Amino acid sequence: MTTELPSLSPCDALVAVMVAVSASDQTIRTSELVAIQRMVDHAPVFAQYDDDRIRAVSQTVISLFEEEDGLDALFGLIREALPEKLYETAYALACDVAAADGRLYEGEIEMLAEIRHQMSISRLHAAAIELSSQVRHRVV
Repeated sequence: MTTELPSLSPCDALVAVMVAVSASDQTIRTSELVAIQRMVDHAPVFAQYDDDRIRAVSQTVISLFEEEDGLDALFGLIREALPEKLYETAYALACDVAAADGRLYEGEIEMLAEIRHQMSISRLHAAAIELSSQVRHRVV
């Protein structure tokens, strides 16, 4: 396993969650990358964020996915960097990335469940977040 893991800022941690969902089905789709960039460009939580960091954070996530205990290490980094008040924000961003291509894949569903578990998001709150993401991504 990587000997020295980078420390993440709170915004880096949010990006890491989004990248993790995108990469969880082993295919990072263009629509998901566009969704991540759009959220970083427009969400108030990223107002002071240097979006040049997205590439480095993405590489860290991908590298950790290749390690035996990488997922545990990733969530350790995320929990260390992210204030608890942003856990539901992270889950909402993750849901939006998962919904960006109009379909949820098995790996994404499993990653969303892992995020809920790791961040202790109540099932009721998760359902509300998931529904709001679903309705935002509907097409005519």
